[in-house]
Amino acid sequence: MQHCDSCCRRLFLPDDLKILIISCFTMYSRKEKLIKQLTALVTVTLGGTATFASLCIWNGNESFFSDYVMPFTRRLDPETSHKLAVFAMKHCLIKKQVKPDPESIATRLWGMNFSNPIGLAAGFDKQAEAMQGLHRTGFGFVEIGSVTPEPQDGNKKPRVFRLDEDKAIINRYGFNSEGHEAVYSRVKMEGEKPERAVIGVNLGKNKLSAMEDVGDYVDGVKKFGAIADYLVINVSSPNTAGLRGLQQKNELENLISCVLEARNNLGVTKLPPLLLKIAPDLNEEERKDIANVILKEHCRVDGIIVCNTTTSRPSDLKSEFKDQTGGLSGQPLKDISTRCIGDFYRLTGGQIPIIGVGGVATGQDAFEKILAGASLVQLYTSFAFQGPPIVRRIKRELDDILRSKGYKNISEAIGKSALSS
Repeated sequence: MQHCDSCCRRLFLPDDLKILIISCFTMYSRKEKLIKQLTALVTVTLGGTATFASLCIWNGNESFFSDYVMPFTRRLDPETSHKLAVFAMKHCLIKKQVKPDPESIATRLWGMNFSNPIGLAAGFDKQAEAMQGLHRTGFGFVEIGSVTPEPQDGNKKPRVFRLDEDKAIINRYGFNSEGHEAVYSRVKMEGEKPERAVIGVNLGKNKLSAMEDVGDYVDGVKKFGAIADYLVINVSSPNTAGLRGLQQKNELENLISCVLEARNNLGVTKLPPLLLKIAPDLNEEERKDIANVILKEHCRVDGIIVCNTTTSRPSDLKSEFKDQTGGLSGQPLKDISTRCIGDFYRLTGGQIPIIGVGGVATGQDAFEKILAGASLVQLYTSFAFQGPPIVRRIKRELDDILRSKGYKNISEAIGKSALSS
C-alpha cells in the first residue's frame, strides 16, 4: 500500500485522480483480508463441527443420535439407510462398550455364556459384514442372514417401507443373499477372533428351489454347522412364496427330522443348537401342531424364535405405506409377539427355550417378553429407528427393572406371567 502511494506521488497526475487510485487499492486490500478471515472462520467452524459430530457418533451419544443422526437417515430411502447402517457397523464407527454388563442380565443357555440377553435379529446383517461392530455396540448375540445356498437378488425394489407414525417397517426383501460361500468366509473369520459375539446363522431357501425340498436347509447345516454358535431354520418369512407352508404339521416334521439328522452327523466336537423360527400368523390349532412336532424325540429342536414379521395389518396403522405387501415389524407387532411367546411357553411346558422378538424398544418391552417365557430377546426395527444407543439403554433399563422387582437374575423371571395366566 505504501508502495502504491509513493508511485502515485511520483506520477504527474491530478491530485483527485491520485486519491481515487489510492482508495481503490485500500479497498481491495481490506476485501482480501476480510475474505481470508472469513475462510479461516469457516474452516475452523466446519472442522470443529465435524469433530464434535464424529465424537458424538463414536461415543454413541443418545441425544445426538436422536436429534441429528436418525432424523438424517430417515430422509434417505429406507434400503439406502439400511446399507448405511451396515457400513457404519462394518467399519466399527461406534466405540466399544467398555463397562461390563451387570450380572443381573447375564445368562447361560445351550452351554454358552451370554453377557446379556439382547440380540440382533436376522435381517439386518444379511451378508455377515458387520458382526464385530454389532458386538462392540453391546449386543449379547448377533444373528446373521437369512442365507441361501446360491446367491439371489431377492424381490424387486422398492421393497422396504418405513412407517414413521407407527414406529414400524414393512419389508419384502425376499431372502436377498450373497450365498453360502461368501457368507461362510466372513463368519469363519469372525469366529476366529478372540473377542466376538455369539453368532447365529439364519438359514433360508432359494426362491427357485422346490418348496417341499428340504435340501437347502440340509446344505446350510452342513456348511455352517462347524462354525456357527447356533443355527436357525427360517420357514416363516412371508416374502418367499409357499415358504410358510413348511410350518404345516407333516411338512415340518419331515423338515426338522432331516435337518436334525444332518446336524447330528456333522462330526464336530460340539453340535450347534438348532432353532426353528415361526410366524405370528398361526391359528391356535397350528400352534398346537408345531408344539407337538417339536416335542417329539426325533424332532426335538433346541429352541424356537417367536416370532417373524406379520402379514396382518392392525386397524390403527396411520402410515401411507400401511397397505404395502410384506412383513410388518416394530411396535404394532409387540403385543402379538408377546402373546405368541406365552402360548408356546405353555404349549411346550417351558421345555424348549424361546428367543422372543417383535416390537422390543425398551427395557420394559424386553422384560415383558422374558416374563412371557423368552430366555433371550432380539430387536431389529427399534435399532433401525433409534440407532446403536438403544442397545445400552435397553440393558440399563432391564437391569433397573429386575432389581426393582427383586430378581437377582433374568433367569428367575422367565415365564412368570405365562404360568400365572
